Amino acid sequence: VVSAADGPMPQTREHILLARQVGVPALVVFLNKVDMVDDPELLELVELEVRELLSSYQFPGDDIPITKGSALCALEDRQPEIGRDAVLALMKTVDEYIPQPERPKDRPFLMPIEDVFSISGRGTVVTGRVERGIVKVGDEVEIVGLKATVKTTVTGVEMFRKLLDSGEAGDNIGALLRGTKREDVERGQVLAKPGSITPHTKFKAEAYILTKEEGGRHTPFFTNYRPQFYFRTTDVTGMVSLPEGVEMVMPGDNVAMDVALIAPIAMDEGLRFAIREGGRTVGAGVVAKIVE
Repeated sequence: VVSAADGPMPQTREHILLARQVGVPALVVFLNKVDMVDDPELLELVELEVRELLSSYQFPGDDIPITKGSALCALEDRQPEIGRDAVLALMKTVDEYIPQPERPKDRPFLMPIEDVFSISGRGTVVTGRVERGIVKVGDEVEIVGLKATVKTTVTGVEMFRKLLDSGEAGDNIGALLRGTKREDVERGQVLAKPGSITPHTKFKAEAYILTKEEGGRHTPFFTNYRPQFYFRTTDVTGMVSLPEGVEMVMPGDNVAMDVALIAPIAMDEGLRFAIREGGRTVGAGVVAKIVE
């Protein structure tokens, strides 16, 4: 939502950047307060400015639908063509332009491991919440991250003490693994469909560093900063390299950076993480590109 009277504001830029960082696939724009702008040329200029801003953050600025109107007119039930009708047109645009998200159920199975138990006579059980896909009893799966990837078979799925045939995205399950020793698995690894995800240590990230007021750092950091990166269920130490020309990062900054972790994590592009120092969150980010 952009005010036609003011045009894009600093927070507009921040919102677009954040949307890109967390992988929002599509945006629509509502140019609000058009009742305050008499000059149609001025409206055109603001629209152009919004489109250029969107394009500069890799959104299709030329194609994104922009609806013009006035929320106040809609609220006060006057000038319906820029009031009520414009808001209804906006919702129609949202329905038509924003794609239906793929249900996580249809994607390859993945479950971050939260806990590991040994059940005498049955074997090893890993628990967690299924992030995506479906796992059925008898499925072959891989344990990925932190150590060398190993294959195993799910011989049982349990939820709330009930034995099931399968578990799907959103379920909190325990999965019994054939021939897997308790010490071979740990929190921070993932259970996944074979070949669907691989472990990596080096990646390019986009991150936001919290301000002091948000509970973050009080001081800037530099290249070779070594915080913990919290992925899904565990912290892994990593070393930060800043891009050329960036001397330091201040609390409150958005930053592109290279990260090298000391242990591999199962990751794909778009995976989110928190940056922590001794358990305190100091930033949030997303894997923009896997390097190795």
